[in-house]
Order: sequence, then structure tokens, then C-alpha cells
Amino acid sequence: MKTPTVKKTTQLRNMLMSNELEFLMEAHNGMSAKIAEEAGFKGIWGSGLSISAALGVRDNNEASWTQVLEVVEFMSDATKIPILLDGDTGYGNFNNMRRLVTKLEQRGVAGVCIEDKIFPKTNSFLRTEAQPLADIEEFCGKIKAGQDTKLDDDFNIIARVEALIAGWGMGEALKRAEAYRLAGANGILMHSKISKPDEILAFMKEWGERSKSCPIVIVPTKYYATPTNAFREANISVCIWANHQMRMAVTAMQNVTKTIFEEQSLMNVEDKIVSVAELFRLQNDKELEAAEKLYLSVADADKPRAIFLAASRGAELKELTEDKPKVLIDINGKPLIEQSINHFYEHDIKDISIVRGYKKEAFKLQNIKYFDNDNFETTSELSSLFLAKKEIVDHTVISYGDILYRKYILSRLLEEKGDITIVVDAALKDRAPGYEGDFVNCSRAHNHTLFSAENAELKGIKFGKASDNKEAQGEWIGLIKTNKVGSDVLSKTLTELSNDSGFSKMKLPDLMNKLLEKKVKINVMYIDGHWLDVDNYADVSRGQKF
Repeated sequence: MKTPTVKKTTQLRNMLMSNELEFLMEAHNGMSAKIAEEAGFKGIWGSGLSISAALGVRDNNEASWTQVLEVVEFMSDATKIPILLDGDTGYGNFNNMRRLVTKLEQRGVAGVCIEDKIFPKTNSFLRTEAQPLADIEEFCGKIKAGQDTKLDDDFNIIARVEALIAGWGMGEALKRAEAYRLAGANGILMHSKISKPDEILAFMKEWGERSKSCPIVIVPTKYYATPTNAFREANISVCIWANHQMRMAVTAMQNVTKTIFEEQSLMNVEDKIVSVAELFRLQNDKELEAAEKLYLSVADADKPRAIFLAASRGAELKELTEDKPKVLIDINGKPLIEQSINHFYEHDIKDISIVRGYKKEAFKLQNIKYFDNDNFETTSELSSLFLAKKEIVDHTVISYGDILYRKYILSRLLEEKGDITIVVDAALKDRAPGYEGDFVNCSRAHNHTLFSAENAELKGIKFGKASDNKEAQGEWIGLIKTNKVGSDVLSKTLTELSNDSGFSKMKLPDLMNKLLEKKVKINVMYIDGHWLDVDNYADVSRGQKF
């Protein structure tokens, strides 16, 4: 039996009447509301300041109430938790309040907070002493009108007292709060502009037992350094983090925009921001995809799969690999291989296999197919790949597990049309003479002013020092992509090599050279750096800054 859903209005009422301190997180559009919900918050503050800022206008009722209503409707549709809307002064008199409550209920909003100032309002932290307050009786009329209008008994009307903000003193604050309580407010938001909680705590002492029937809500923006436990001890009901998603968003937007403007490039930005795929996830594109399968004749996309080779310990990293393989070393707070896997997840590629060996029990990654090379000490890369041969079908990406790379590299690779394509770094000028790698010879060198494969084909690949490969056009970075045709020929060639007496020592370049012997075309996708092969302690250090 399906569990009954608790109404949003009831959820908010339960928070107000809870014996525990509860929290509301600011949001200003559907996306930020979704983010607040996913973070774990049980309720949302529809901030007037933040909504106005998102619309590019001042927090002086310059955004009409219908514009605010449209924004909060998107917020409500995007979430399952309650929203308490910052309703300013109620956008007019008692009649405007009645219409506001009706429209909020129709949109599934759980409550509204109205403040006792004159319409049009000014933000509480601007020119505070110059802000007149509403007549108490007139404001009580708004509260009563809202309560008489609502159809849901649990719809919440919170009265915000601005007396302390406007400098009218504690006596006036208490007088107004009591009047609003008697008028039917479901809670009182007591506001303060000073940098310590003294006014709020003094008010709570005077409010006393009334907080049980008329709970107190606070907004500690100014007195943010106060330990949260002080609010619990004062029997405050709800704490609102009032504008912090918007303020952080502005910081991030300013920084990224400045970087793009100054550098005229996205290279140092793209890997530091969420992927487009994450935006699609937050927009619940999966639901639409499922609906399309239900209601439309839509064929499933032929999504690639991935195979990671991760059986070795890491000969030069023994101090870091006593209890785990190299690919599980922590790089920037995550296992090395997980960062590559996340690139695939961002492309909605979930069919992932790992060939493990050394300390195989250390792998705890979920939803992964594992293949075990228990002879990892005496065998090499092709032996590991052969264990996962059945996974080389259709579109497949084969990757070393110990490489880091910018996510655009995988994006470009997935778009390549060749049967077999490898990724080659053409930026060889920084290689020291003794640097060792898989150096390649191609049909043509990379034109560094372009960003395409330029129809280059692999002619040969050889492991060795840079000084011995001065004529090479680049270094293979450890990524191969095949389509259905390429998978078939690669798999058959792998099987042929498995009968060779030296197969146990063969590596992936040996497989590619064998394919070239058979006149199989291998396409080259050039890049200019932006990757790292983690082999030693210096690489680990560089990886932390990657």
C-alpha cells in the first residue's frame, strides 16, 4: 500500500510546533529549492531579497506579487518539502492578503510570512530607522483576513515583527507580537539587526510559555556567530538561513565570469563547475526519459560501456599502496579511479567494469562489474583485458585506471566516429629526455591551432624514453574507444594474441600494433595536455592540483 503523503502545510506546521530547533534554507527559484531539498533541509524560505535579486530588482516591492507568485510556483513544483514565502507586507491591505493566501494555497505553498511595515516595503537592513511600521490594528486585520480565507487549516501565517529593526524598542516588539498572536498568527518572526543575539534572547525570556502555542522564528543573518545551541536553549522554534544560496551564487558567478573574460577560454573553468548532465539531473530529466519510453516510440540510445584496467599495485608508490591498489589512492578527496568513473556518469554511462587484482577486496565502488586478475603479479595489461573480453561489444571505452584527465577529453572521444580511436597528447615539448611513455607515430602531426583529429591515423606505438622518440607525433594517454565494428575486430585480435606464448607480458600497445599489422585503421584524436598518468609520488602531488 502506498504511504500517504503528508501535506506540505502540515509538514511546516509540524516544524513550527516541534520540540526540536528546525531550519529553513533560503531558495529563490526551482533549482535552488531542489538543491536545498537534496541537501537534507526539511523546509524552504522563499526569500523576498533573493527572489528580487534573481530578478535583478531591488527588495522594495519592485517585483510584483504576481511575479513572485510565479517564481514560488516553480519552487513548489520542484520540491516535496514545504515553502514559507517571504510575503513582504502582504502586498497591500487585507484584501490583497486574502487573494495572496488563496493563490499560495492553489500552488501548494505551505505558508506566508508578512511583516508589519508599510507597503511598498524596504529591506529590513536598509535605512532602518526611516522605515515606518504599520498600524497594529490594521496589521492584525491582515492576519485575520488570511486566516479566514485559507481553506487548509494547516496553512501557516507568520507575523514578522520589525520593531527592533526600526529602533522602536523591546516594549513595542512584545506589544506587537502579543497582538499578532491574539489575531491568530501561527508564529512570530522576531527580527534583529545587531551583531549579537541579545535582543532575541531577551525577547524569548519575556515571551516565555507563549512560545508553546505561538512559536518564534528567527533570521540570524546579522548575529551569525552565535552558537546554534544558544537558539535551542532559548526555545526558538525555527531558524532561517535567509539568503546564503543567492550570496554564494553571486560569488561563484562573479568569479567564473571574470575568469572567462580575462582568459577568453573555458579551459580553467569547465572542470570546476557542475556538468550539464548534473543540471539535467536536477531538472529531473530521468522522469521525462521514462515518460518518453512509456508514451512515445523512442529507441534506446546506444550508450557506450567502459572497462578500466586496475590490477596493479603501483611499483613506485609502495608506501601509499600497502592496503590498496594505486587506482584507489586519494586524489583531491576521491579515489583516483572514481574521478574517471564520474566522467562517465556525467555522460549517463553506467555500464562500467573494473579488472582488479592487487588488494581486490579494497574496491568498494557500487554498481560496478568486477573481473579479478588473481595472477596480476605475473601478468600484464592484455591478460587483464582478456578477462573482461565479453564486455568489449558495441561502443566501448577501454581505459587505464590510473590516469586523470579533463572531462572534455572524454566528451570529444565519445563523439568520434572511427571504428577504433585512441587519444594522443601532442604536447611533447615539456617531456624530459628520460621521460618514459607510449610514444606514437601518426600519419600526420597535430596542428595545434585546431582541435580535431584532423584525419590522423596511428602508424605505430612504442614504449620508451622521450630522447629515443624524437620523431614521435605524441604520447598515447591510455584511452581507446571502439564502435561495434571496432569492438569485434579488437576482441578477435585479443583472442588471437591470447594464444601467443608471450601473451602474459603483453600490454595494450602490443594489441594496437597487432591491429596495425592486420591493416586495421586506428584513428587518432589529438589533445594538447590536460591529463596526468599517476605513477610516482611527484604525480600524486601534481594530481592534488589537477
